[in-house]
Amino acid sequence: MAPRIPVLIVAGFLGSGKTTLLNHLLRNNRGTRIGVVVNDFGAINIDSMLVAGQVDAMVSLGNGCVCCAVDVGELDDLFSRLAQPRAKIDVIVVEASGLAEPRNLIRMVVGSENPRIRYGGLVEVVDAEQFPDSRERHPELATHLRLADLVVLNKADRVVSERLAGLRQEITDLIGQVPVYATTRGRIDLGLLFDEPLREIPRVAEQLSFDELLHDHDHDHDDHAEHRHLHDYYTSVSFTSDRELDPRRLVEFLEDPPPGLFRAKGFAAFGVAAERRKFVLHMVGRHIVFEPDSWSRGESRTTQLVLIGAGLPADAALARLHDTVHTSAEPLDEQAMLGIWRYTRH
Repeated sequence: MAPRIPVLIVAGFLGSGKTTLLNHLLRNNRGTRIGVVVNDFGAINIDSMLVAGQVDAMVSLGNGCVCCAVDVGELDDLFSRLAQPRAKIDVIVVEASGLAEPRNLIRMVVGSENPRIRYGGLVEVVDAEQFPDSRERHPELATHLRLADLVVLNKADRVVSERLAGLRQEITDLIGQVPVYATTRGRIDLGLLFDEPLREIPRVAEQLSFDELLHDHDHDHDDHAEHRHLHDYYTSVSFTSDRELDPRRLVEFLEDPPPGLFRAKGFAAFGVAAERRKFVLHMVGRHIVFEPDSWSRGESRTTQLVLIGAGLPADAALARLHDTVHTSAEPLDEQAMLGIWRYTRH
């Protein structure tokens, strides 16, 4: 099964730093081919100019607003141009207009019938300095944040530490367990958003190890010293089990995730009668997808899962994953798979 290309939506109010974050992704990725849909609002494609020449493929909508395109097929056409095999794109980033409605964008990506793409999450960028005033003038921003899978609290260097802590708590109270990642100038660890491809030596053992992600990323040389204090480094938790899992317990874990969890990826073997397939897992924020697949010849039926998050309690998360192991000698009834089928694309 060819891996689906994640579609990552970057949204946020005017001036929050979305294009700055996008440029950071484009300048600092290590071999990842990024396709970009720039959702400009207005007649002049200012954002397109800012990212021109730094991206492998781009679709600019100019005077249109993709979030207002009610025909899902119109957006599918854009994705088809970026997801065609010869483009060899690894991830698609949709930079939403500052006036966009994130709910519509999510609906279009999740509802797409393009078999080569999958939803990669909604990242909401917040201006730490201007957010209190912006939220007061535009209460709908609170609704947008509640849709987010990750909140990037940008321009954190412009507020004092006490105010920054209070703002993080305010956002956390608003959105619950969704991770809040404080940074400045849009700098964020790429490994928190998408996987960097392993094209050089495609060894099976490294498919889901995330070893490359755990290496320190090279930051711009003009970083200020305080950046290291503002930056929230992500946590990666790896789980491997030679024993099959109980699908019901795994679904319970994913539906009630540990705080700070943003992404989960891997594959699982389930201790269910007559079920011998591999189930590939993609989880971004609240969105869970299982894809039935086949084990390769000679491949052991071993579950391998990786969790990534900001402020993720690693020990507690790992303990909960161990609780998903099916310990009985008797296989589970096929009804145990109902939760998995609920998150399987047909």
